[in-house]
Amino acid sequence: MTPAEGFARDYRVAFLAHLARRCEASLHRGWELGRAAVTHGLGILEVVRVHHEVLLEVLRDTPAEELPDVAAAASEFLGEVLATSDMAQRALLHPR
Repeated sequence: MTPAEGFARDYRVAFLAHLARRCEASLHRGWELGRAAVTHGLGILEVVRVHHEVLLEVLRDTPAEELPDVAAAASEFLGEVLATSDMAQRALLHPR
């Protein structure tokens, strides 16, 4: 299994867990996934592609009245996943 495939598998599991129980622990798992993505050299575009694919899977089975909550949770989770990439980019662009 490639790092990208492993990331996609782990992302799906963590994202579904976050939707089921939106808590600090599930957001922390998103942050850990972001660290793993950076460590394995996965770019932001790959992370966003995985997020988009998983979110589309979820939306297919989501009742209309739950869409706003799912969208908010998805945005929050993706923000945590991308936080490490953001920090790395800032460190490269604005070294001290």
